[in-house]
Amino acid sequence: MEIHELVIEMKYLERRMTLYEEKYGVLCQDFYNALMSGRLAQYDDYDETRTDFSRWKGIYETWLRRKKAYPRQMQQRDLVETLRVQPAY
Repeated sequence: MEIHELVIEMKYLERRMTLYEEKYGVLCQDFYNALMSGRLAQYDDYDETRTDFSRWKGIYETWLRRKKAYPRQMQQRDLVETLRVQPAY
């Protein structure tokens, strides 16, 4: 994945995460920590919540992977050559 594609995807994922943060009133990291520690098991009985939580978890994990990949890719490139002067879309 090219660096500009990585940035675009990260921003897209952030917009999707914001929708869940606004809906449930907590930040992604807090939600994820609670989910992974089993503190949200009481919501497993509700179809909508279970579906939302599953999607939110997947979006957040994908965003975390992209966030880790970004600095690694930037270390391998020269910023001046990577910088896109034209919009990506």
